[in-house]
Amino acid sequence: MDSKAKLILHPVRMKIVQTLIGGRELNVQDIAQKLTDVPQATLYRHLNKLLEAEVIRVVRENQIRGTVEKIFALSEHEIGGKEDLEKLSRDEHLNLFLTFMTHLLGKYESYLNQEQINLFADGVSFREAIVYLTDEEFKDFALELSKLMQRVIENEPSSDRQARHIASIFIPEQKK
Repeated sequence: MDSKAKLILHPVRMKIVQTLIGGRELNVQDIAQKLTDVPQATLYRHLNKLLEAEVIRVVRENQIRGTVEKIFALSEHEIGGKEDLEKLSRDEHLNLFLTFMTHLLGKYESYLNQEQINLFADGVSFREAIVYLTDEEFKDFALELSKLMQRVIENEPSSDRQARHIASIFIPEQKK
């Protein structure tokens, strides 16, 4: 399976994509500063894979002292869009979901492995709720949630902001 969805679910590539969300345009050094746990050679290798798959693009090149600095951004087409996802088998969907969940598990484990944690003060939360919505109500809900997420995704890092990982999963119950 060579889908864009599977491609970006690799932990390093997912981190790269996340640094560019919200219309950000960054050079390699900017990305490396945000991903301090990723070795430079690994970063370049995964940037190239994302470029080849057209998940990211070079938006401009700056000439700096005899070298060319590339500025990267997310491609304008949807990553893991409807057509890409519809091509996947059920097993491939399950594998993508397991990869996604493993990524979240890794983030949570990393949080718990810190020397000091305070679940409440740090805002750590996970919950499940069953809601009853018509298709139209669900579309409205998902759109509102998407708007809220987009607003905060565009926040730039600063000394008073803490990076927080937020994931959403919508699963309809099996129709009886």
